[in-house]
Amino acid sequence: MVSNSTVDNSTDVVFLCDEIFDFDTISGAFFFLIFIFSVTGNCLLLLVLVIYDNLKNVTNLFVLNLACADLIFTAALPFWAVSYLHHWVFSEFTCKLMTAAYIVGLYSSVILLTAMAVDCFIIVVLHNWPSDSVKRQRFAIVASVAAWVISSAASLRDAINMKVELWDDISICVDSSDGDDVNLGYYLQMSLLFFLPLAIIVFCYSAILKTVLQSSNRKRYRTVVVVLCIVAAFFICWGPYNILLFIETLHKPKDCNASGRLEIAFSVCRILAYSHCCMNPLLYMHSQKLRRHLKNCLCCEKAESKHGERGIGQSPSVIQNVAFVAQNSAVILELHSE
Repeated sequence: MVSNSTVDNSTDVVFLCDEIFDFDTISGAFFFLIFIFSVTGNCLLLLVLVIYDNLKNVTNLFVLNLACADLIFTAALPFWAVSYLHHWVFSEFTCKLMTAAYIVGLYSSVILLTAMAVDCFIIVVLHNWPSDSVKRQRFAIVASVAAWVISSAASLRDAINMKVELWDDISICVDSSDGDDVNLGYYLQMSLLFFLPLAIIVFCYSAILKTVLQSSNRKRYRTVVVVLCIVAAFFICWGPYNILLFIETLHKPKDCNASGRLEIAFSVCRILAYSHCCMNPLLYMHSQKLRRHLKNCLCCEKAESKHGERGIGQSPSVIQNVAFVAQNSAVILELHSE
C-alpha cells in the first residue's frame, strides 16, 4: 500500500487511497496453495523419473534438473506468504537465503529451457547434423551444470544486499542497495537471463513448429497444439509480471490512486507468474508414457513391470522425444518419425 503522506492533503485523494484493495492476504494465501501443488506435482514427477525412466536420457536429464529448479523456487514461497500475511518474522540470514533460492530457481529454469530449445532445434530442424547420443548427453550435462553455476552467481549480489529493516515498526525483507544500482542490476539480469534466452527459445520453437507443419506425417500435428499451449503458458504467466517490473523501474505514479492500481496489477501478475511452477507437472502429463508410469507408481505396482514397458516402442527409428519447457517449465513431445 502507498502511504498517505505521499499525496496532498485532499480528503478525496486520501479516501481513494484508503479504498484501494489490499492484496497482501490474497497473495499470501495463493503462495501457500502454489507451494502445496508445486511440491506435490514436482515430487511425483521426480519419483516417476527416478523409478521408471532412464536418467541417462537427455530429455529426462533436463526434466530432472527443471523439476529440482521448480522445487527450489517453491521452497521460498511459504516464507514470502508469511511475510505478506503478517510481516517478516524470520532472521536476516533466512531473508538472504530465500532471496537466493528464488533467483536460483528462476534463472536456472530459464537457462535449462534455452538449452532444451537448442537441443530440440538441432534434432528436429537440423536433423542432418551429426548428433549422436553421447554428444547430446555431454551437452545436457554441461548445460545443466552451467545453469546452476550461473544462476547461483546471479543470486549472490541480491542475496548479499537483502536486509531486514523496520518500517513503521514492521520488519520487512528488502533490498538495501542504492536505487540506481538496483535498476542497473535488474536491467542486466533481465537482459542476459530472461529476454535473451526468451528470444532464443522463440526462434528455436518457431523453426520447430514450421518444420513439423511441413511434415507429411499428419500424426505430428498434435505436437503443434502441445507446443503452442506451452508457449502460451509461458507468456501468460511470466510475460505480464516482467513487463510490469520493467514499467515500475521507469515510471513512478504521481498520485495515490494510480499507484494503488499499479500495485494491484503487479500483485495479480506476481501470483500468476509464481503459479507457473505448479503447472509444470500438468504439462509433463501430456506424455502418455509419463501418465502410465505415474499411474503405476500411485497404484503401487511392482517395479518389475517397468522392465517390460521399457522394451516396447523404444527404437530410435520409431520415436523421437522432443521436449519443450518455457521460464521456471517442460513437456515431453513425442514425434513419430515417418
